Amino acid sequence: MNAFRMLKTTRSTQRQSRALGMIRSHVLSVLKGASAQVHAAIRGSGGSKASVSEGVETSVIYVRFKAAAGELKPVLEEIEKRAVRKEYAQVLAECHKLYCEQRLSLIKSIVHQRISEFPKKEELPSLTRSGCAYLVQVCLHEHQLFVHFFPSSSEDVSSLSPLIDPLSTYLYDTLRPKLIHEANLDFLCELVDILKVKVLGEQLSARSDSLAGLRPTLERILADVHERLTFRARTHIRDEIANYIPFDDDLDYPAKLERSAETEPATTSADENPDLFKTWYPPLEKTLSCLSKLYRCLEPAVFTGLAQEAVEVCATSIQKASKLIAKRSSTTDGQLFLIKHLLILREKIAPFDIEFSVTHKELDFSHLLENVRRLLRGQASLFDWTRSTSLARTLSPRVLESQLDAKKELERNLKTTCEEFIMLVTKLVVDPMLSFVTKVTAVKGALSSGSQDRKLDSALAKPPRTQAFATPDKVIELVQKVGDAIQKELPVVLTKMKLYLQNPSTRTILFKPIKTNILEAHSQVHALLKSEYTAEDLQIINLKSIQDLQSQLDSLL
Repeated sequence: MNAFRMLKTTRSTQRQSRALGMIRSHVLSVLKGASAQVHAAIRGSGGSKASVSEGVETSVIYVRFKAAAGELKPVLEEIEKRAVRKEYAQVLAECHKLYCEQRLSLIKSIVHQRISEFPKKEELPSLTRSGCAYLVQVCLHEHQLFVHFFPSSSEDVSSLSPLIDPLSTYLYDTLRPKLIHEANLDFLCELVDILKVKVLGEQLSARSDSLAGLRPTLERILADVHERLTFRARTHIRDEIANYIPFDDDLDYPAKLERSAETEPATTSADENPDLFKTWYPPLEKTLSCLSKLYRCLEPAVFTGLAQEAVEVCATSIQKASKLIAKRSSTTDGQLFLIKHLLILREKIAPFDIEFSVTHKELDFSHLLENVRRLLRGQASLFDWTRSTSLARTLSPRVLESQLDAKKELERNLKTTCEEFIMLVTKLVVDPMLSFVTKVTAVKGALSSGSQDRKLDSALAKPPRTQAFATPDKVIELVQKVGDAIQKELPVVLTKMKLYLQNPSTRTILFKPIKTNILEAHSQVHALLKSEYTAEDLQIINLKSIQDLQSQLDSLL
């Protein structure tokens, strides 16, 4: 009885296999017949598959095929209903494959021809936009046709892969050669926007079921664009910023600012007047322009590394230019140029929501030579694995980590430059007073210490007002000199500050410690005069009061 049942089951399985094989053959026959009818229709329209017009493409390639293969729809629907069983699922998968093969043989030359025509007349961004738009339409039509025959298989993206993957590869193969030679950062950034935002972000997200088959190829193209963009950005940073060689006009400060002030005297920021970018040192404009383009186009980790590198080399380039300007014009111009550009750089990178800190790792072989010498001297053994000079440790490099923070380094350079400028202006105005205070303090110190050095005693054992450098006449002279500096030289510096630093609050912040230093120097001189000079001397010297001096300084700014 069991043998009879097994024989019956075997015969049943064989009959089912033959039946399914006949269905498979029927599906293939109908699909080939539909393809043949489409070919005949194309030839009847006077064209070839590669040269068929777009109107004929839609009416013949899709409508005629759908009609010719219409008899398959009931059969395929029945197979889908039974696909929960293994043997029917296998037949369904084979039908998917047969369908895709026939559709591919029918339209591949047309799609290839359409895409191959784009590069002849379009730049890379336009080519990408046109190619993606065309592929989207092809994919939509093919998905709609596929759903007509396989309504229950539409959610399975892999079902159409044998058809969509080769078609989308035509676009990839067309874009790739142009992409690897594209050097224009604007074009590359535009490509990212087209692929990431317009196509993948908008079109594919809105029609995820119909266009999902395009996603792998488009993401592959986007990855290539990212790679090329990163490479070109590094090249741009190296050539246009780090290795920038200035022209004479690039270093023509303060004349460049004076010409700009004459044409736009009321403008206070680059946002209000784009022409002010022309007064910037070119590497600064190139850095900010580059970063603003890359910010939305690259992954945060990649952008962070590029931004850190760009800010670092930009600051270095600005510092080099500052030294050249100091030689050509003046030290004041060099420092104000540096302050101006570092302030702009700091302000413009602030909106970037990233950390400008990057950790660098490098291999250190410095210990290797000494360990080898110890081995040669017999002080260590290669085979002693328990010691620090074992073979593994001797020949293994150490990994050294260092962290660079371009933003903090920028702040440090800005702070140092501002301090140097403050001291420069302070000395320009009150250096005679500072020198006077230092010498008088030394004399007073010598008198109070009772020095044992007789030569020193004879030279310094006199009241300060009797010293050659500190007689009332000398004090009158230094007071007059400082007064002239406040009245004549300090306004010149402040005029330059207004020229370089358009923001009044910035000038106020920078001038405040200068004013404090000037007032402090006068206060110290006032104290020394009061303690070491007579009332008659004070009246003759007539040093300006601190209150009057403060009012005078406030009026200058």
